[in-house]
Amino acid sequence: MPQLHLTGPLGTSISVEVQDEREILTTLRKYGKSGWTSGDLPAGGLVLPLSMADLFDWSLIGARPYVNNDGESCVLYKGQTYKRRELEEVDTKKLKLPKIVKYSRGARPTDLPHLKEGDEGGVQYITLITFRGGGKVVDAYVDPAARTLQEK
Repeated sequence: MPQLHLTGPLGTSISVEVQDEREILTTLRKYGKSGWTSGDLPAGGLVLPLSMADLFDWSLIGARPYVNNDGESCVLYKGQTYKRRELEEVDTKKLKLPKIVKYSRGARPTDLPHLKEGDEGGVQYITLITFRGGGKVVDAYVDPAARTLQEK
């Protein structure tokens, strides 16, 4: 039987058995809603298609979306707040960049060096997830509540 190894918001570790692979995402959603995570995200964060920016199920990674006091969309992940940043498309003769939506936070001195992006000695940040490109929606990663709204 497959097992998921999860870490809770207070650092507690547990292993959860699932009957088969089809139950993994359901189990991640169940525990992720309470902040349980199943490992570390890669340096540079996850990358998903731009079409997923408003549909992604944050519980799959143990994150919780919220709006801060300044009205900014944020995500709480492993005790850290990541803000939504939208980088508009740039299309000039010298530069062509697609639209990007990313969730990131300012880097701290205690963050591992390989996770930090930006100029050393300048502003550095840590990216949790980036949505970019024209890929299709990954149905398995869509928040069930967002899917309901999308169908209406």
